[in-house]
Amino acid sequence: MTNQTPINHTVTITAMGFGRDLRAYPRRMEYGGATYNFLDAGLRTIVRKGERIIQILTMSDGANDYRLRSDNQGGSWTLLSIS
Repeated sequence: MTNQTPINHTVTITAMGFGRDLRAYPRRMEYGGATYNFLDAGLRTIVRKGERIIQILTMSDGANDYRLRSDNQGGSWTLLSIS
């Protein structure tokens, strides 16, 4: 079992990549004065709350897993947790 640290803080995504299906995903993130480079497209789930649709992605830099939430309305990203 991995230790999960809840964060729930807005982060800056500084680079995006595209998967085979042309879905965009974060490639690089800045948080707490550090830059994190993600290895691949990660795991993605779509959550619908009434009219709102959000994405939750689990990304990895090879050492840790980062759970990110996107509002799908202009590039606002929230780091939910690190494990």
